[in-house]
Order: sequence, then C-alpha cells, then structure tokens
Amino acid sequence: MPMMSLDPPAQDRDLALSSNAWPFQEARALLEKRLKGKLPDKGYVLFETGYGPSGLPHIGTFGEVVRTTMVRNAFKVLAPDMPTKLFCFSDDMDGLRKVPDNIPNKDLVKAHLGKPLTQVPDPFGTHDSFGAHNNARLQAFLDSFGFDYEFQSATDWYTSGRFDTALLRVLECYDKVKDVVLPTLGEERRATYSPFLPVCPETGIVLQVPVIHTDAKAGTIVYKREDGQEVETIVTGGAVKLQWKADWGTRWFALGVDYEMSGKDLIDSVKLSSRICSILGATSPQNLTYELFLDAQGQKISKSKGNGLSVEDWLKYGNAESLALFMYQKPKAAKRLHFDVIPRAIDEYLTFVEKFPGQDEKTQLANPAWHIHGGRPPEEKAHLSYSILLNLVSVCHSEDPAVLWHYISRYAPGATPENAPMLGVLVERAIAYYKDFVLPEKTYRSATEAEIAAMAELRTKLAELPDSFSAEEAQNMVYEVGKGHENLGDLKAWFQVLYQVLLGQDQGPRMGTFIALYGVKETLALLDRAIAGEDLSK
Repeated sequence: MPMMSLDPPAQDRDLALSSNAWPFQEARALLEKRLKGKLPDKGYVLFETGYGPSGLPHIGTFGEVVRTTMVRNAFKVLAPDMPTKLFCFSDDMDGLRKVPDNIPNKDLVKAHLGKPLTQVPDPFGTHDSFGAHNNARLQAFLDSFGFDYEFQSATDWYTSGRFDTALLRVLECYDKVKDVVLPTLGEERRATYSPFLPVCPETGIVLQVPVIHTDAKAGTIVYKREDGQEVETIVTGGAVKLQWKADWGTRWFALGVDYEMSGKDLIDSVKLSSRICSILGATSPQNLTYELFLDAQGQKISKSKGNGLSVEDWLKYGNAESLALFMYQKPKAAKRLHFDVIPRAIDEYLTFVEKFPGQDEKTQLANPAWHIHGGRPPEEKAHLSYSILLNLVSVCHSEDPAVLWHYISRYAPGATPENAPMLGVLVERAIAYYKDFVLPEKTYRSATEAEIAAMAELRTKLAELPDSFSAEEAQNMVYEVGKGHENLGDLKAWFQVLYQVLLGQDQGPRMGTFIALYGVKETLALLDRAIAGEDLSK
C-alpha cells in the first residue's frame, strides 16, 4: 500500500513554514524551538514511538506511528538536509505481570510471571520468547502499512551495554531522580521505591525491592530481597532495568530523542520523565499530547473492555488510507471511534485525493491527502463514493463484486479492479459493511398517492433521457420534479421520499450519480415497482 512515503517531493519551504496543517506546525516547533535550526550532534533528528509488547499491536499503535510519520514527512520539507530516523521502541524487558486472555498455553506462560518478556517462553511456539513473538507481530503490522522505521528492543539496549552510560548517570543522580518520583507514589510504595529494578540472577524475575545502598563510583547498588538477604549488583549489562517513568526519561537522554507524542492519559508521566531527562543533563523531546478515542456512548475506549474498533475491524469495512485520515483529523480532540464513522471517513478521503491535482501548492500542503501519502497521493480516475457503492449493493441485492463491477464499468468505461485498485478494495469493503450494518437496519415503506404521482412524473422524464447523459442532467431532472410537487415539502423531503421508498433508508446518495451508475432502464424498473406498491426489499 503506497502510504506514508518518506521521500516527499520538493516543496516551497516558505509555504510549508506558513502552513496551518498541524504536522507542519509540529515540525516547525521541533526545528525552531528544540533544535534551534541546527542538526543534533548525533547526526540525525530522532522521532520515537513506544510499544508495550505484552499485548498485540492495536489501533492506538497505528495512530501514534502514522501521526509521528506525518510530522516526520513535514519536517523533511522544512529541513531537507537534516537526516531523520524513526525508532519504534519495544519495552520488552518489562516483567510480565499477568497472563493475557487471548493466548494459548496459559500455564506455560504463568510459570514465568515476573520475568522480562524476552525471557518468557512463546506460547505460540513460533519464536524464542513471548516478547520476540509480539515484537515480530508489531513489525509485521507496521510493515503492512509501509511505514519507514527502525525497530529497537529494550532488552537489546540493556544487555548490549548501550544503556550503560545512561544507567551510570542515573546512579550518579540517584537521589534527585528518586525525589522526582516519590511524591507521585502512595505511602507504602514510597517506602520501597527505587528507580532500579534488579533482575534476580537465580530466578530471572524483575524484582521490586528496596535499594539500601548505592555506589556511583563502583557502578553498583545493594538491594534487600524478600527473604532479607542483601545482594550487591552492578547496574550495567542488563543486571537491572529501570522503573518505567525513570526508564522513559532515561531513554530520551540515552537515545537523544527529539520528538515523541503521547496520549492525554500520560500528561503527568511526560512532565515527570521530562524532569528526569533534565536532571540527567538532556532536553526532553518536543511532545504532542493527543486526545483519546471514545466509543459509541462517549466512553473512553479500553482494550480490556473491548468497547472500541480494532485496526482489523476498520480494514474489514474500509481502506487503511481512510483510517489514516481519521487519525490526521483533529488529533487534540476526543473522537468517537465506532463503525458508523467509517463510511464518512472513506468518502472524505476520496474527496481530498480527487481534489489534490487541481489545487495550488499552498492548498495541497493543507490537504490531508498530502500528509497521508507523504506528498504523493495516488491518481485514480474511477472514483465513486462509498455511499454510492453501499446503495448500489442495496438495489442490486447481490454480494457478488462482479455484479457491482458490471454497473461500475458502464458508469466509468474501462474501469476494472486491476486499473482502479482503490475502487476494487472499496467494492469488497462496501459489500461487507452493507451486509453487517446497512441491511439489518433497512425499512422500506410504501409511497403515498401524492408521492406516487411525483415518482410517475420522474419516471416519464427519465425515460426521455438520451442514451448518453450526464449525472448532472439526471440530478437536475430529479430537482425539477421535486420543485413541481410542493405538496411533498421542500426538496430535502422529496429526496427523503426517494430514499425511504426506493432504498429503505432515511439518507442516500446524490440521485443523479446513482441513476447514471445504476442505469436509466434499471431505475425505471425500480420506480415501476414502487409505483405498483411492490415490496422492494425482495
């Protein structure tokens, strides 16, 4: 799928600098406020997203990576000479706290609770560890959307020694780091808190135990186990890991992260981790706080509750580009994420792509299609709205894509699933959406005498259309008939009559386009059945 190109075309930098599109605003703040217009000493600008691999990738994972990539693409336009990287960082050295519900061989995993995820056996039997399995799933997930990123493993950073300098720096600043975290903890937790979590050399479990002595020069700590035994350990080489808030700030310090966004629920954690990063001697990343998703009832979406959409749900009924559009729009506003938002998102996406070639450069930079496709939206002439496709499925009473393509090829001669791949995907998705959500809600009604008279006049006029006619001509004809039957109400009421009687719903497509797609002969037959009082649900 040609999404998220990281080779955006050369653009007028002044236009990009003045663009109000939020990815350009974020990129501009990163360039001017954090970087002061200069390339970091490490030689590249680092964008990061984090991932907790105790579960599978979800829609929030997609949202964070796609939005970060949009900012990265915008930054490439503002600073084309500055190399950039995106790290997708997996916290796979975290101790597994509970057995997930959606895995096989639960007893196998249960026997290893508390160990780093990369030391827990893979219940699926396909990888060296549970962490490796979920990391592979994450990478396959990201690769399927064409994201450009570098995968990073916490286990690798800790055990390879690449975190050693940062860990020793935390040890030097031990009391200051600890004092930042303590006020956020309950009384009982404060009594035993330490930024360092030793990994037990005997059991491999990540221990939450009190640290009773630190030695910055030696690079060691002494902790007290539950059995009362005092144990000395180095803090380097994977012998310990950091508590997650200290870990986040230390990671920013160690990697030199320049940009990372996070959800509203992590605002306090961002502040705390930023203070830790500052104590260690670095500047925290430029941050965007995005709002969380809501379900159909306006409640916060929770993975444990299962009250939201998954990426798989969305892709069953829509394309990935429309999901990217949903993520692009108003990231700082809470939005309902439910099945009924999919058709609108698809049609809005199609409209943005269709308008793009005819827009000037300034308008293109503000077009979401630029950000979804890294400045290179696809060009496909055979555009039909998703709502039109849904209604075509309805009147055809068929779930066979070939039947729909029979009508589509007449409306757009030469269009095939091969040369119009975007439309090909949407045809199949529309069939699925219609079957699961539209069909169960359909309620046809019979027309009144006044409505029958109006439809009879419409039938007469449509029969006079020439073999070659435009959707606009058909639309104007429907308008004229409606204007002549004021007893039905305004034009909106007239169109609702057609939707309710012919399609069994309160809302519907632009009728001129529908007639051009479905065909005059077929539309006349549909009107004849309605006028005769037949049951159009069959």
